[in-house]
Amino acid sequence: MSRHSRYRDRHEDLNVWPAFTDLMANAFLIFGLLLLLATLRSAFSQINEKIPPIIIIEDEKTYRFASGSAEVPPAMNNYIREKIVPEIEKNAQQYQIDVVEVIGHTDGQPSTTSESNLDVNIEKAANGEIPVSSLESGSNADLGLTRALAVVRVLRDIQSQKGRLKRLNFRAYSAGQLILPNGKFASAQREPDRTRRRIEIRFTRLGTLTKVK
Repeated sequence: MSRHSRYRDRHEDLNVWPAFTDLMANAFLIFGLLLLLATLRSAFSQINEKIPPIIIIEDEKTYRFASGSAEVPPAMNNYIREKIVPEIEKNAQQYQIDVVEVIGHTDGQPSTTSESNLDVNIEKAANGEIPVSSLESGSNADLGLTRALAVVRVLRDIQSQKGRLKRLNFRAYSAGQLILPNGKFASAQREPDRTRRRIEIRFTRLGTLTKVK
């Protein structure tokens, strides 16, 4: 009886190992899943932290465009040089940016100018051959573009004359009256609305051209 009992005890001891290995395998599996979730969470957090901000030049105080005009007033020029340029430099370095996009937004008031000369003169204004203020806007889309281009001209002048904003490329775009400050499409609103008139400065990187076939 004693020999049989000792044999049974040893046999039961040996049968513990499969259960133990299963337990360890499950523990490693759970640990691996937790580690994966932590890694994904960290990755998403880093992605969110690397989204650069949008800089807004609002239509307020003394740094605002005159109605229907794309001429940068002196107060806005100083504001760009003293406040906006340091912010652009800081974000360009922090987020490794090489492209600065300047987007002009207007309100929904119809343009009072019936004819536009942008098709003939826009390149000359962009290259500094003629003042941006000489451009005639025939629509709010035109006006948004000329105002964005006027800001770009100030930034490029600072880049060439002051040695700042190094290695940055500038782009001028227009959203006209289409996009509200919250990013949604605007409804038909023809009244003056200064909250919609703004310049947005966004940061991006040069990519490679890809043709989708």
